[in-house]
Amino acid sequence: MLEAKELLDIKEASVWATEFLGKSVTPSNIAYLINYGRVKKIGTDGSVFVSKNDLLDYYKAYKNSRENVWKDKLGDDLNWALSFEQYTESQTTKHVHRLHPYKGKFIPQLVEYFLDNHTDKFKQEVFFKKGDIVLDPFCGSGTTLVQANELGIHAIGIDISKFNALISNVKVQDIDFTDLATQINDITWKLRQFVLEGKHIDFENKLAEFLSTYNNEFFPSPEFKIRARKKEINEKEYAKIHEAKILEKFNELVKEFNLKVKQDRQERFLDIWLLQPVREEIDFVFEQIKQVENIQTKKILTVILSRTIRSCRATTHADLATLVEPVATTYYCAKHGKICKPLFSIVSWWERYCKDTVGRLKYFEKLKTDTHQICLNGNSENLDIFAALKEKNPEFAALVEKQKIKGIFSSPPYVGLIDYHEQHAYAYDLFGFERQDEQEIGSMFKKQSKAAQQDYAKGISNVLNNCKRFLVEDFDIFLVANDKYNLYPQIAENAAMQIVNQYKRPVLNRTEKDKGAYSEIIFHLKEKQ
Repeated sequence: MLEAKELLDIKEASVWATEFLGKSVTPSNIAYLINYGRVKKIGTDGSVFVSKNDLLDYYKAYKNSRENVWKDKLGDDLNWALSFEQYTESQTTKHVHRLHPYKGKFIPQLVEYFLDNHTDKFKQEVFFKKGDIVLDPFCGSGTTLVQANELGIHAIGIDISKFNALISNVKVQDIDFTDLATQINDITWKLRQFVLEGKHIDFENKLAEFLSTYNNEFFPSPEFKIRARKKEINEKEYAKIHEAKILEKFNELVKEFNLKVKQDRQERFLDIWLLQPVREEIDFVFEQIKQVENIQTKKILTVILSRTIRSCRATTHADLATLVEPVATTYYCAKHGKICKPLFSIVSWWERYCKDTVGRLKYFEKLKTDTHQICLNGNSENLDIFAALKEKNPEFAALVEKQKIKGIFSSPPYVGLIDYHEQHAYAYDLFGFERQDEQEIGSMFKKQSKAAQQDYAKGISNVLNNCKRFLVEDFDIFLVANDKYNLYPQIAENAAMQIVNQYKRPVLNRTEKDKGAYSEIIFHLKEKQ
């Protein structure tokens, strides 16, 4: 029997863990450990406690092994200070950085480290100061633009993807919050009225009620996950039996409500990956957004709808980031350790993301400085930055021509790793954006052959050669890359530059399933002497 002094409630456990690790551990972090069976839940009648010894064992293993294990695998030159492990997920996805999911983005703390005016034993020189102009020719979701704004630095982004440019510009644009609130309230009310005309809400509510009762009996949390982890239950066989039983109930309810689940057409992305009721609601909201007159408001609503679509695709929770196959029935969810269902309505996600987006935009509004930021949609290999900027923001263009760009901070795409258009295929499909897949550097469809590597090196070199025309003479370029093919010395040579320093950092918070030891290098390039 554990003594009372050995037990901590969730809040006490978060305080203890914060002191032990020297980093913030929230009550939600402790709840996660309990729900996923990492530490044992103790208590009855609604009281939840954990054993201090259980926490100690868990965090000792975490604290003592991670850095050493990674250095054993990746080398002693790994700069652990650049891991930023002291930051919680909420800090690495602060305010507008989580406005929309995006594969391959770097955390804002990494950008801050190289753009701000601090020095330490690794960064011994200040490269950018307030009023400077920084360029990100692979802008992605706009992390460099946002952090430059916070630091009082002007910034220009370029991205070949029209959707990426949309996300980036929404984060830094001026906003009429009164109009935004009015449009959100109007569209949400109309969506609710539209949904009342269908049968799928009653169907989904009845199915959810059944699943809740069934899962509590046969997949109790966290007991089931703990038993499965200990191999006391054959998770695969057990899940298969109960999947079949619940599928019978699912089909019974579909028949009872005369519900159409799949779309008739199975040609485009939205035909395949959305269930019929979801598609109808999305099309309805999109029609409302088209009628919004304020262009800036319309862009924000477009991003909210895109984020909603992504969360409402007909796939398992475990496969949300990397789609495997459409799911149109109940299924066993390995991520949650219970039977789950696909979504039949967007209402809850639309409302959640409307609230979340407005909150994030308002938070960032308080931090904004009086500086210029913009993402240009174009090809960084040949874009005339001055000319393109004149069309979008003549005032900023005049400043850039007079002052020139101080340097670059960017994370170029990796060789054959991500299709930057395809990851947002749902948005291109619905909004009718023109795709430029063939102009992507290092796109996944080009794979990782020797020819693909050389094509990649040529592309990055072309970007550097094009962009340096707009830089000051004594420029500083920082490129974040995992150079597994050792291409960056060649890239620097082709661009008449030299690598003057490099920083090797561990990447701890990867969003995909691979949690293994992984590092990237920040290459510091200057004009070749």
